[in-house]
Amino acid sequence: QVQLMESGGGSVQAGGSLRLSCLASGYTFSTYSMGWFRQVPGKEREALVCIDSDGTPSYADSVKGRFDISRDNAKNTLYLQIDNLKPEDTATYYCAADPSTPWWKLLLPSQYKYWGQGTQVTVSS
Repeated sequence: QVQLMESGGGSVQAGGSLRLSCLASGYTFSTYSMGWFRQVPGKEREALVCIDSDGTPSYADSVKGRFDISRDNAKNTLYLQIDNLKPEDTATYYCAADPSTPWWKLLLPSQYKYWGQGTQVTVSS
């Protein structure tokens, strides 16, 4: 079955950087669209940046310039690089996968069939 496992979260100071990873298994990784999302308690899940099977990214306006997505199809791994972290970036970060999301819907959480368990990122000022 499809499994997604995030890692790389932790506690960092504002201005620092993190690279999150999402190891995928149970499907042909290169053929799926993938995405990174985050959520804080009491709020809706927020799209950050997604990437289609061709490697073309789509960024939410709120994260352009600080967040970057990449995928290594040989390692079945999705990455999220976050620079210049801010306290408001504190959240649980999730990766997601879907076999058929069209590019114009990549930033919609409802379009993704598979989700990881999440990794916590805490940014202190």
